[in-house]
Amino acid sequence: MKLRFTKMQGAGNDFVVLDGVRQALALSSAQVRWLADRHFGIGADQVLLVEPASDPRVDFRYRIFNADGDEVEHCGNGARCFVRFVREQGLSARDPIRVQTLAGVLELSLGADGQVSVDMGAPIFDAERVPFDPAGLTPRPAGADSQWPIELDHELRWASVLSMGNPHAVLQVDDLDHAPVTTEGPRIEHHRRFARRVNVGFMQVTGPQSIALRVWERGAGETLACGTGACAAAVSAIRQERVSSPVRVRMRGGEVTIAWQPGQTVRMTGPAETVFEGEVALPDGASAGQSSFTPVTPV
Repeated sequence: MKLRFTKMQGAGNDFVVLDGVRQALALSSAQVRWLADRHFGIGADQVLLVEPASDPRVDFRYRIFNADGDEVEHCGNGARCFVRFVREQGLSARDPIRVQTLAGVLELSLGADGQVSVDMGAPIFDAERVPFDPAGLTPRPAGADSQWPIELDHELRWASVLSMGNPHAVLQVDDLDHAPVTTEGPRIEHHRRFARRVNVGFMQVTGPQSIALRVWERGAGETLACGTGACAAAVSAIRQERVSSPVRVRMRGGEVTIAWQPGQTVRMTGPAETVFEGEVALPDGASAGQSSFTPVTPV
């Protein structure tokens, strides 16, 4: 099966973007994993699929698949790449563009400076809606925020727990370079209190309107950037009165700006770039070593 694709990135968070508007696509989880594989496929943190909308009030349906093949609710960096993709592919000239996701409807705008702004919706703080099981736990207050104890080998890690359409746990650290992202990240991701697993952010406050962030993403591992993770961390820090809006969030792949006030939706602004376009022979069984990949249009 020959498949046209576009490779994109937003602050280092990279994606394989597929046009499901002009062609019908029904990929298996194994095929998604193969596309995302950095050795035998194209390589990506997530695979994004653009489809016709089923709701007449929106322009497109936006589907997100993690590198492990699971479909997930939200991806902020992917949303920014989404709007650039539909513009560059001639699928829509509207501004803003409204897209349907598992987490609800997003509104996306492409600025004259090439930066993309996304209305990410309102954060959810109700633990059970994240979903997070708070049974038997007592949170500690931190300004208007609440930090929940997460048990790891009889030790506690305190985290802000919230949803940005997908679940997040945000931990504060003093030294981001030496934070236990790759050791504690996967353990918290799979913690029994998170019914659908969780994205784990390690946040260091670096100024009155700036934070630095590393994120262990469920189903993808540590990524160079995470849009919803940046939103969750900024909202957490604002609620704790450690920073004020707008907040610059520096990640290893780049920087985004998050604007939020209590009671409002979160707006994220940042870069989105096309890396190259190509065509790939997608193996039916998606097994390793069967790829035939030719880049077509370097950007």
